[in-house]
Amino acid sequence: MADGTLIEKTDDTATHAAGVRSRPADEAPMIEAQHLSKFYGIFAATRDVSFQVHRGEVVAFLGPNGAGKSTTMKILTGYLSASEGRAFISGFDMATDRLAGSRKLGYLPETGPLYPDMNPFSLLDFFAEARGLNKRTKLDRIAKVVELCSLGSVIYKPISKLSKGYRQRVGMAQALIHEPEVLIMDEPTSGLDPNQILGVRETMRRLGQEKTILLSTHILQEVRAMCSRVILINEGVLVYDGPLSELESNGRTLEIAFAELTGHDPVTGVRLSTNELAD
Repeated sequence: MADGTLIEKTDDTATHAAGVRSRPADEAPMIEAQHLSKFYGIFAATRDVSFQVHRGEVVAFLGPNGAGKSTTMKILTGYLSASEGRAFISGFDMATDRLAGSRKLGYLPETGPLYPDMNPFSLLDFFAEARGLNKRTKLDRIAKVVELCSLGSVIYKPISKLSKGYRQRVGMAQALIHEPEVLIMDEPTSGLDPNQILGVRETMRRLGQEKTILLSTHILQEVRAMCSRVILINEGVLVYDGPLSELESNGRTLEIAFAELTGHDPVTGVRLSTNELAD
């Protein structure tokens, strides 16, 4: 970790759900990272990362570029194997029971799995069939995700001709085609213009009413717009896990170095500190 960074975690798991609808105390997490580490030789992309996300939570996974967000998410989805630790989706171990876990999971990587020669309809039809949906269910689900992601005007246009915003919507639609309980989204608004970002935010808010969502971002505004809980990672190490409101009240400050990038303020470093409150 960077010098001077204060590691800080909430002690009470219940506080992680602040601002989120209540849940039974014994309810199993929908997403769980248990001491995840990923090593490339002597380099640690992530080290001993542990957290849980419960049903109905929309959680931001925040950190600077290169902090280990994408690596952690790839391990959670079963795309990468962990060097140490275990990853679970809806109770399924993604190292040993990946297919069962993937049935519960919708994943949108930063660069979506799109085939440029296809149009959105043919791509969604392909992914629905790969997911094992029958013909009637497949057509019904395609219609629903096309409406949800506002793809009606481009449904038969080649993906190669679509704007970045529409390609991102197509990627989101494929992640939703099989009605997953869990969504993992890696930088869903990356490279979008302000109007497109607002559209994605609105879609995520609607999805958050019924899905469990882990949302990766390095843009602080996205956290405030869509999430009530934040997980902070820096240089591969978890440095905070708790309610966003707790970071912005009671004298606790989140010190972040910002750099200008396409009109936004991306996080370029993370530091947590606790200030003494005046009497």
